[in-house]
Amino acid sequence: MNNIVGISFDNSDRIEYYYTNDLILKKNLTVIVETDIGLRFGKVVTDVHPIDKKKLTKKLNKIIRIASKQDYHNYQKNKKDANIALKKCKDLAKEYNLDMNILEATYTFDREQLLFKFTSDERIDFRDLARDLASIYHTRIELRQIGVRDKAKEIGGIGPCGQKLCCARYINEFESVSINMAKNQDLALNPTKINGLCGRLLCCLKYEDETYKECRKNCPKIGQTVKTEHGEGKVISVETLKQKYKVETSRGIEEVQVGSTE
Repeated sequence: MNNIVGISFDNSDRIEYYYTNDLILKKNLTVIVETDIGLRFGKVVTDVHPIDKKKLTKKLNKIIRIASKQDYHNYQKNKKDANIALKKCKDLAKEYNLDMNILEATYTFDREQLLFKFTSDERIDFRDLARDLASIYHTRIELRQIGVRDKAKEIGGIGPCGQKLCCARYINEFESVSINMAKNQDLALNPTKINGLCGRLLCCLKYEDETYKECRKNCPKIGQTVKTEHGEGKVISVETLKQKYKVETSRGIEEVQVGSTE
């Protein structure tokens, strides 16, 4: 068994899990962790949990150490300097007439890398921009183009359900979502109803898709002719999850429970 703990970065709602590395940790402690882009300063936001390593679906990094007061001051300086770098990057991009929306700048804790994230509708040749930034900040520069879903994930917000965005909280990889999922769930194909803050189809359409597919196996389709206790009729509506449908017969509209006519 290995011990893991949830860490958040920059006071975001997103929680990522790391091995405790045998450190004694508790909520609200600040730590230095190893991430895929380098060292980062984070905060412990969950209790320590033992877990069987074989049950993990992804590789986890580890916590390096508990942060000191000096680490905290360095972190605050990195945030301040990153904000200055963000403004400078935006100014340079404007000078080069680059059609890019630069969203954020982040230093790794050891300042070995300065990462800029941006969105754009097209591919951007930012080689001159990266060269200028490297000459100014004397560190490795990465300019990473992200999609609109990634933008929502970075910025966060409240979804139509009243909850904080799933992508900002826990989604690591975006799965494909299709308009057929909305159709299977009998949703009105109104973009304001089925699109998220990113402008793309709601990620949560994926969550219930398999359930609706399973329930639909037993339901007739709208327009289909079926037999009822009072003769044949045409299906005019279907309530998939309730396993009910309405049939229009010569005697009027009849509500039928799936399986009741078998």
